[in-house]
Amino acid sequence: MEGEVAKNTRSRLILAVLFAVSILNFVDRQILAILAGKVKADLLISDAQIGFLYGTVFGIFYAVFGVPLGIYADLGSRRKLIASGLALWSLMTAASGLATGFSSLALARVGVGVGEASASPAAYSLLADLFPRARRGTALGIYSLGIYVGIGLSSYLGGTVVDAWSAAFLPGQEPFGLRGWQAAFLIAGLPGLLLVPLVLSFREPERGAQEEIPATPPVGGSSALRSALREGLALMPPFSLFVLRRDSVPAAQNAGAFAACLAGAASLSLAFGDPIQWTCVAVGLYVVVTLAQRLRVREPDAFALIFETPSLRLAALGFSFLSFTGYAVSLWTAQFFIRYHGYSASEIGARLGLISALGGGLGVTVGGILADRLRRRTPSGRLIVGMMNALIPIPLLLLALTVADRDLALWLFALAQVFAALWLGAGSSTVQDLVLPHMRARASAVFLLFVTIIGLTLGPYVVGRLSDLWGSLRLAFMAATLSNVVAFALFVLAARTIAVDEETRLTRATAARA
Repeated sequence: MEGEVAKNTRSRLILAVLFAVSILNFVDRQILAILAGKVKADLLISDAQIGFLYGTVFGIFYAVFGVPLGIYADLGSRRKLIASGLALWSLMTAASGLATGFSSLALARVGVGVGEASASPAAYSLLADLFPRARRGTALGIYSLGIYVGIGLSSYLGGTVVDAWSAAFLPGQEPFGLRGWQAAFLIAGLPGLLLVPLVLSFREPERGAQEEIPATPPVGGSSALRSALREGLALMPPFSLFVLRRDSVPAAQNAGAFAACLAGAASLSLAFGDPIQWTCVAVGLYVVVTLAQRLRVREPDAFALIFETPSLRLAALGFSFLSFTGYAVSLWTAQFFIRYHGYSASEIGARLGLISALGGGLGVTVGGILADRLRRRTPSGRLIVGMMNALIPIPLLLLALTVADRDLALWLFALAQVFAALWLGAGSSTVQDLVLPHMRARASAVFLLFVTIIGLTLGPYVVGRLSDLWGSLRLAFMAATLSNVVAFALFVLAARTIAVDEETRLTRATAARA
């Protein structure tokens, strides 16, 4: 009994530390949202460029590096990976405070994206080995709670620092010539370094410890690093051409995918402008196709479960379309209240900070618990949570965007935030349930790749671009809610096969290896 108590205590302590890592993850990626108005004014950039900085340039590197880092998480030390990524993204967030133009801020955001790509696949894998299936959704929901606490803290911290800095120092008299938004980046970035030693102190659980299905043991050390590097090179042209040929992946298929992605980017650039935006999206899509082609040849069992499981494909797309609205809301809500209701950065930062931390936190916690309870009743239980998340927030958001009373608008937004946060635990645990233990981090990386490409690289940018085009952030915001309708339809389709897909995962993986 003592051993079991100690094991449970260790699991909860690791979850607590990962929760803190998750908070800092979202403080550092999200703080640009509350600072966007000041950054836009000082660097003379548009709403579309703000969307690019917040979403695309961060997201595409987050997504692309998430794949090889997911490989490393499956094969090597998960605690070392999380610690290294935490150190990198903390330093690069601080470096954002030294940016002097659009390009230098974009480069810093690249570094934040690369560092943060290490966290969630490894954390999901760790938590799946620490907690049994019956409590997995709750544990992953608590980890995901860090998203909303981090978003809330970033809003409060950024708004408070930028207004206090402006009140304390006249323009041209700031210490070291730093503007308030630059000081906010520095203050947000550096605390993450203090958590690095604590993460390194973890003792990792045995892979597959909570499953009856045996897990493939990790290779560890330099072998894991070489596998991750090889995987990364295999995804990026021109290196991919050599690595894929060595792996017997048909070159013509991959070249065709590359050409199709480039053609799509060129067409969208001609139609809408912003070639860098569409090139980044094309790179992300090429990475998805290349990963699938490579897995089909090298690891047919992983390919079969990750890419050929019907319910997983549909659910991943559904949760990704939910994230389209979610990321747009995360970036543009503060600016909406500043522009349309006259709030200062510190006023709206404090209010949105509380709403995100309490409303979002309540939603993601209830969503994780509800997903576990519904899952015990029906295999599609977690998807039902996704359906609720898709439909309930729409009328609340539309009302919040149109009412004249700013206090009522905030209350409506707070209520919408609760329901819009239900899916986090349900989404990640759905992925974990539909694959085998030794491929969980890779499956999580692919899941996050879809969420990032559809949600993060498109949601904030599209709303910003529509705001520039229509001259109305309100109308652009309202248009974004249509993605929730698409998500609902995808969940309905996924629910039709999820029971069979989960029951047959081992059989299908074995057949694929034969």
